[in-house]
Amino acid sequence: MAGEPTTRDRIAARLGRLSRVDTSLVTLCLASVIVVLVAGFVQIRYGDFAMTWGEAWAAVFDPNVLFSLQAWQGFLLGGELPELSNQSLIVWNMRIPRVIVAVFVGMNLAVSGAIFQAVTRNELASPFILGVSSGAGLAILLTLVAIPATTIVVPLAVAELHVSTSMLLPVFAAVGGVLAFVIVYAIAWKNGTSPVRLVLAGVIVSTVFGSLQRAMFFFADDLGVVQSAIAWITGSLTGTDWEQVRMVLPWSVIALALAVLAARQLNVLLLGERTASSLGMRVERVRFALSGVAVLAAAASIAVAGIVGFVGLIVPHMVRNIVGSDYRKLMVGCLFAGPALMVAADVGARLALPAQIPVGIVTGLIGGPYFLYLMRRQEAMGEI
Repeated sequence: MAGEPTTRDRIAARLGRLSRVDTSLVTLCLASVIVVLVAGFVQIRYGDFAMTWGEAWAAVFDPNVLFSLQAWQGFLLGGELPELSNQSLIVWNMRIPRVIVAVFVGMNLAVSGAIFQAVTRNELASPFILGVSSGAGLAILLTLVAIPATTIVVPLAVAELHVSTSMLLPVFAAVGGVLAFVIVYAIAWKNGTSPVRLVLAGVIVSTVFGSLQRAMFFFADDLGVVQSAIAWITGSLTGTDWEQVRMVLPWSVIALALAVLAARQLNVLLLGERTASSLGMRVERVRFALSGVAVLAAAASIAVAGIVGFVGLIVPHMVRNIVGSDYRKLMVGCLFAGPALMVAADVGARLALPAQIPVGIVTGLIGGPYFLYLMRRQEAMGEI
């Protein structure tokens, strides 16, 4: 019949849709997934408790865990676990949670850095450089020193949810991160802000808050609190279990969902304040709302892994060099590349040396040379 699309027209339409698929983004996502799976399985296989590859594989796909409602209630709600073999207990109660937390930490820090770089139009911006990490870390240290650890039992329809005060650490971290960012913005403000002033203000706030963090050691009487504080400052996933998964999961889902939905607003902000205002955007409100999302994402990561440097700075750079500056693609790329870097770095931190080192040291060793490479390759760095 006349007017109906022919087979050739339908094939041409499908090819047109396929041509709009960004092959570089798809390649980045697939490569990142492979890195996470390989590095994650290496993390599961090796450790103080020796396992063969077959034993590790059998423990991961243990039907007594995968199809056990009691096991998943224990993992996600904090109840008792069923009786498991030694291999399954170690893999599911210690090693898999560490991989999951590393994935969320990588996502949060990468997305947070990408948002800050758009909000400030400054490719040097990150939670670490803008003082957010230092502010969140200081809030966590104050919480550890001043508030004793307690557990609250919340009755639910199917089980009891065990909530410890440590699960509220992202809230305290977010408050500290917001306070730090507001101070940075206030210092940098002079009839507007500039990339250079924001970075310098961030260095000032990070230095002051870092000094306050170190001063907190003198007020901690418990050696365990001191050791926990050192872990926060250096960035570590040592001792991670399902409590950290329960802590990071809800805040990460909220922050990451909001970040992906805000991709269009971030693209508009990159056009500049005048252009964004002419398009009807209330620039200051949007800027601070998006900054709040970035602070929440960074705070959730800091609450479970401490201050892990350079991830929020270099991952958006890496993704931008591959897929471009469109934040609809950049956000998706950060959601995949961030976990790949974090899981691989944690494997190196745990297995590369005879003694386990904090993952923040490894990301610093990776991020420093890569950032130097960017500085040497690009003639001008700063404002996007």
